[in-house]
Amino acid sequence: MVKAVNTAMIAGGGIGGLVTALKLHENGVKARVFESVETIRELGVGINLLPHAVRILTELGLTEELEKTGLPTLELSYYNKFGQQIWQEPRGRHAGYRWPQYSIHRGRLQMLLLQAVKERLDEDAVKTGHHLHSFDQTDDGVKAHFINKKTGESLGTYQADIMIAADGIHSVVRKSFYPNEGDPVFSGRILWRGLTEAPAFLTGKSMIMAGYQDQKFVAYPVDPEYTGGRSLVNWIAERTIEGDVPSRADWNQKIDKQKFAPYFSEWDFGWLNVPRLIEDTDAVYEFPMVDRDPVDRWTFGNVTLLGDAAHPMYPIGSNGASQAILDADALGRALMKHVSGKTALKGYEAERLEPTANIVKSNRKNGPEHVMQIVEERAPDGFKSLYDIISRAELEDITGGYKKIAGFDREELNLK
Repeated sequence: MVKAVNTAMIAGGGIGGLVTALKLHENGVKARVFESVETIRELGVGINLLPHAVRILTELGLTEELEKTGLPTLELSYYNKFGQQIWQEPRGRHAGYRWPQYSIHRGRLQMLLLQAVKERLDEDAVKTGHHLHSFDQTDDGVKAHFINKKTGESLGTYQADIMIAADGIHSVVRKSFYPNEGDPVFSGRILWRGLTEAPAFLTGKSMIMAGYQDQKFVAYPVDPEYTGGRSLVNWIAERTIEGDVPSRADWNQKIDKQKFAPYFSEWDFGWLNVPRLIEDTDAVYEFPMVDRDPVDRWTFGNVTLLGDAAHPMYPIGSNGASQAILDADALGRALMKHVSGKTALKGYEAERLEPTANIVKSNRKNGPEHVMQIVEERAPDGFKSLYDIISRAELEDITGGYKKIAGFDREELNLK
């Protein structure tokens, strides 16, 4: 049988783009990745890979690399702003999944994937310093025109049967299809993120979230090589602010910790000293919490959207990177199933459009973290007995329901 697609261009060399390249290569499609930055470096802070995403990376033969790079998450716990526990559950294999959940440094994961792409495809499979300027669809597929973003110099035109836009929340391709969409939607909340060596807390493999919608703190270790009671802790402080979203030019900028640290000065829970963790961090970066409204279409002819270009979402429920990996898997399967590139891309869209839209909407309502907001509203001064405030059934309904929405319900996933 003649393959529907022989060649593919991928705009964006982040996690979604690189996993897509690996998946397409596995299916016999010659893929080439075009990345805007001149050098891909080990940048960023921590993320989580949920079991459904780890399953796909495992099938791609990356188990050994993940075990060396990621820390298997043992448990997830929610607390109020006083450090009183609201909910605790095991995660990954500890919860009976066939695959682990990993807390991992985003940059290290990206470098792991980049190395795999270069080894399996070829060294020239990732072209850095190539910013997508524009594209045209032809009878033979897609022609894309690239420039050096710093100088504006033309870097030539490339052609492929299909093009996948994995170029992030500010996607050039999405903007071409939705020119009047405007800026991302600001939640009113700002995230301050840091990474620092600190004493291990709780089990040493715990992920915690404390607070409520308007003020929250998240922390989890990300490096499996730290031992002896020490951890490399990824943390996020979050707070609702007044005013407009910061200028895009200021995103991911290093900022003065005094901008937010005073709001967390009393958050010493005994088992985790939030003020000290912030104080001991050298570099803190600021991000607005933003997403975009779901759209009713990602695929236009031989071009489609993937990852944050398709469905940017709030970083709630540890889902951003995982959903991009699920996109890549669905796209790979669709290309094997359909007889043309256009129908394959529409088939991919049909599988992923509604589920990701549901996650975006759920995250806007705080997803599983809604249990923290309920406790804050019902017991703003703390509680003596949790179940006087919220029943276990209500807790289980909220946390379990989100797993179904996000596609990692244990019973369903373990059948795959």
